[in-house]
Amino acid sequence: MNGLDFSQQVDQIKENLAVVQARMARAAEKAGRDHHEIQLIAVTKLMPLETIKAGIAAGIRAFGENYPEQAAEKIRALSSEEELTWHMIGHIQSRKTSTVCDYFDFVHAVDRIKIARYLDRYCGEANRRMPVLIEVNVSGEESKHGWKAWDEQAWPELVPHFEKIAQLPNIEVRGLMSMPPYFEDPEKTRPFYQRLGRLQRFLEDELPLMTWQELSIGTSFDFEVAIEEGATMVRLGTIIFGARPGN
Repeated sequence: MNGLDFSQQVDQIKENLAVVQARMARAAEKAGRDHHEIQLIAVTKLMPLETIKAGIAAGIRAFGENYPEQAAEKIRALSSEEELTWHMIGHIQSRKTSTVCDYFDFVHAVDRIKIARYLDRYCGEANRRMPVLIEVNVSGEESKHGWKAWDEQAWPELVPHFEKIAQLPNIEVRGLMSMPPYFEDPEKTRPFYQRLGRLQRFLEDELPLMTWQELSIGTSFDFEVAIEEGATMVRLGTIIFGARPGN
């Protein structure tokens, strides 16, 4: 949103949000779902503080960040703002878990048990319980993080690992997160989201004492398909704020 003053940024974000929310509602209706059960998380990684402030003025309250230390600076700067929720949606390095526990409200990317244990430790020290999602790789792309879940025959091997995570007292598993391959045609992501839905139902059967209701899937390029396939959280940045700086 280069070249726009603050009020123009707010107006542009409001306009973009209205279009996105209408598209989300249509996708939910097509799938026979209530669009109110789908949360929009505005992705602000690499976005300047002024853009986030414009988003807040436009009515956004849930933000997603990828880099803990950069996010911590923004979160501190916005500490006087009420009712903001910060989602850690990126890959977490072990040495950054304490920062995540200190600043974030929700973690989307628990991709190995080591990170779950670190989160549990630091959240315990902070006397808090962190809601988390388990990140799974349903495509087999080496560039993607997450538990190996593209081979459906191997899903039973995931169960004991997820059960161990569930036993950690200071984190609470709420569901799954995934990132499919990028395609120009969003329809090509549908088979991956369908596989994720099957994994969700498998885990509901195998680990019924855990909560698997949340699915964090869908980006600016394919969120309608994701909603049709069960997304409860969509992570949207470009379509709301425009291209990130440097892109």
